[in-house]
Order: sequence, then C-alpha cells, then structure tokens
Amino acid sequence: MITWKHIINYTVSGNPIPKRRVEKTDEEWRRILTPEQFRITRLKGTERPFSGQLCSVFSEGTYSCICCGTPLFDATIKFDSSSGWPSFTQPLEEHAIKYHKDTSYGMVRVEVMCNTCDGHLGHVFPDGPEPSGLRYCINSASMKLIAEDA
Repeated sequence: MITWKHIINYTVSGNPIPKRRVEKTDEEWRRILTPEQFRITRLKGTERPFSGQLCSVFSEGTYSCICCGTPLFDATIKFDSSSGWPSFTQPLEEHAIKYHKDTSYGMVRVEVMCNTCDGHLGHVFPDGPEPSGLRYCINSASMKLIAEDA
C-alpha cells in the first residue's frame, strides 16, 4: 500500500519506473483529445468542482488515462470525498502514477500524473480514509471508466 511517506519520497527521490512510455507532440495530443481533455491533461488544468462527468459515478470498472489508456484506479476504491472531484485511496499499481511537488498558486501540493504519458490527473492529499489515509483528487476529463462487463 502506498502511503503519504512513499509519495513524499517519490517527489524527492524519483518516481516508480512505468511499464511503458507514450510520448506525442502537442499536435498529436490535440488530434485525439477534446479541447477540455487537452486543457486538463496537457496544460495542467482543473475542472470546476462538481462539474465532471465521473464525479458522482460509482459503477464497477477501471478508471484509465484518457490520453494513453493506462489503467489508473479501480472503482472499488473510489469514495465520495465531497470535494467536487472523483476521489480514490490508492492507484491500481504503484508504477501507474507519477508524483511531482506543485508550488503553483502559492500552495504546496503533490500533483499526480499518468506515469506512462505524463498526463495531468489532479493532486493527492493526506486527508483520505483509512487504511491509506490518501485522497487522490482526480479530474473527470483525465479519465475514462471502463465498465467491468466491457
């Protein structure tokens, strides 16, 4: 299980090595993503709270990166954080997520990105439920839900 201590260590000492890498130019990303998906994932944007399609969805399945399809989170660990964004307690696999210290807007946070394609997903905070105590706060536009029966 990934803990806050692990996450801080990743921001200082380096991230887990991904299984594969996907790299494209901005023009290539623009051809496959909607303008909103591009703004969120490639330009590090943020959805308005409670506006994302997946915020109140609690269907079974796997949440994957909208850019490259990498499986990121299992629906069974999604929870209602009342934050306005889909929230999870753990990634599917340790190497699925990349962590970066984010000091934008006068705050200190930990940005989370897809470790395969560097797509911006959101942020992680140490105020989630046990046992991990983590809250991965993720933009809906950065993911797609693959239904369990698909």
